[in-house]
Amino acid sequence: MPEATDPTFYRSPGAAITAPAEELAYVAAFDPSGRMNDAMTVIDCAPSSPTCGSVVGWTELPSAGNELHHFGWNACSSALCHPGHGDNEGAAPLERRYLVVPGLRSSRIHILDTKPDPRSPQLVRTIDAEELAAKAGYSRPHTVHCGPGGIFMSALGGANGNDGPGGVALLDHDTFDVVGPWELDRGDQFFSYDVWWHLNFDTVVTSEWATPSMIENGLNPEDLLGRKFGHHLDFWSMSERRLVQRVDLGDEHQMVLELRPAHDPSKAYGFVGIVISVEDLSASVWLWHQDGDDWAVEKVITIPPEPADPDELPPALKPFSAVPPLISDIRRHRRRWAQRRPRLLPARRRLPRHARAPDTTPGRRRVQRLLLLH
Repeated sequence: MPEATDPTFYRSPGAAITAPAEELAYVAAFDPSGRMNDAMTVIDCAPSSPTCGSVVGWTELPSAGNELHHFGWNACSSALCHPGHGDNEGAAPLERRYLVVPGLRSSRIHILDTKPDPRSPQLVRTIDAEELAAKAGYSRPHTVHCGPGGIFMSALGGANGNDGPGGVALLDHDTFDVVGPWELDRGDQFFSYDVWWHLNFDTVVTSEWATPSMIENGLNPEDLLGRKFGHHLDFWSMSERRLVQRVDLGDEHQMVLELRPAHDPSKAYGFVGIVISVEDLSASVWLWHQDGDDWAVEKVITIPPEPADPDELPPALKPFSAVPPLISDIRRHRRRWAQRRPRLLPARRRLPRHARAPDTTPGRRRVQRLLLLH
């Protein structure tokens, strides 16, 4: 790897906290009807700027219906911890320059260059769905991380119209060519969603959502109540690229989504959000951690549903007389004084459902305490 000179690469979360704040933010925009072209917008975030909070840039893509979703950089601070960047002869210096922007519905991948003018990213390459399918065997690309050996890109669907299995595709760090599938032995894994890792522990972690046909035309309540969505966490050997352990969180816990590993690379734990329990409509956050030679996963936060008048609810929710909180993402915040793993809160004594007050405040406090300390 060439010597890193990009000032936005940080050796620790503490270094990132003390660094200058970002002055621009990139936000994806798309027309749900698929008539107008998708775009990447640029938002001014500098507090002293007269246009702070305003759209100051707009890069329109040449096509509509891509459904831009998650996206990421070609390189980031994790590049300081692993090989694989700038290994090609004549490769450019390692820098956070290109946005790698998948289209969840079209399966195209767009590469935007932010260096010439950060307020006007330029489209420099489009990777067609056919290339992703032919070389990696995947479709519906989702999450992007720069990683060892290439850019990791999770994908929900299989190739050639197949619903799955989903998995992780590798892109070359420098050329953005599709290298192939990351997995060499996926075992029983079929659903895909997020991908993260513990570099110091030779471990990749993936989560599970659904196949494209289960989400692209809206949620089918029968799929949810039939417990057909993903409910596992999958742990892989990074060096061998094979599945080593699947942890079933219980099929009542549907849609295992965002992964948030510990900031400290020497710690082997992390959090994952579960969208909904079909037994009581609660959402939850789970902690994964090492347990001897294996990985263990335990629920640490439960967020109860909000009681509601059944007459005001859609048919699927009427029997519950409540509205689910639906965790779709969890974000990490870090205070400078919090340098240790949080002490898990003791389980609260649960009253019978009819005797519990419809108050979600305790659940919110648990979320806030755990994630702030993390």
